[in-house]
Amino acid sequence: MKNWNDLPAYMQNDEVRPYYDLLRKKRVALFMKRLFDVVLALLLLVLLAIPMIVIAVMIAIDSPGGVFYRQERVTTYGKHFRIFKFRTMVSNADKVGAHVTTNNDSRITKIGAKLRGARLDEIPQLFNVLTGDMSFVGTRPEAVRYVEKYSGAMWATLLLPAGITSEASILYKDEAELLDNAEDADKVYVEQVLPAKMEYNLKSMREFSLRNDVRTMIRTVGAVLR
Repeated sequence: MKNWNDLPAYMQNDEVRPYYDLLRKKRVALFMKRLFDVVLALLLLVLLAIPMIVIAVMIAIDSPGGVFYRQERVTTYGKHFRIFKFRTMVSNADKVGAHVTTNNDSRITKIGAKLRGARLDEIPQLFNVLTGDMSFVGTRPEAVRYVEKYSGAMWATLLLPAGITSEASILYKDEAELLDNAEDADKVYVEQVLPAKMEYNLKSMREFSLRNDVRTMIRTVGAVLR
């Protein structure tokens, strides 16, 4: 971890400090978390290579545009990176609508709907795990426009890499349904959904351990299967 004085100025506040001090005491666990991420990501990329190729072909046949979706997101210490996801919406979807997605979003393709339902669109994020921009478990990486709305303790979530899954992701796996009837999906997300998810994200940080990470991953698999 960086020294406190080397953190971005907006993260150096009294609400972030307790999370920072707690994580500093768990440096061995953080090292093991990174080692676990790299080994598991490599293993899964080997096992899922053929399914990923099949999915890529299906996306290419289903609608015009690239196979991957690369949106700018935010991770550790406010670093910007481009997330890897299989494209589930029409090309340039983020330029013709909100940054959050509802279930009845007309931008979602036929294949995209199936991929999103089974969370298969998340598989390419294994590449982000290998680069260190993401971890298997951690706060989901938000778009830059939403991170700019952070306040107080929310900045503490940037002390660790963004995650493919989290307890908040499990509890809000049907997030799109919550936004279906909203007149302004972006506003509802920022004012209601994001603060609620952050409460769970911060709780997970306070209780961080590799064992809890593995438990969250198992719970995620169960939620997807259900």
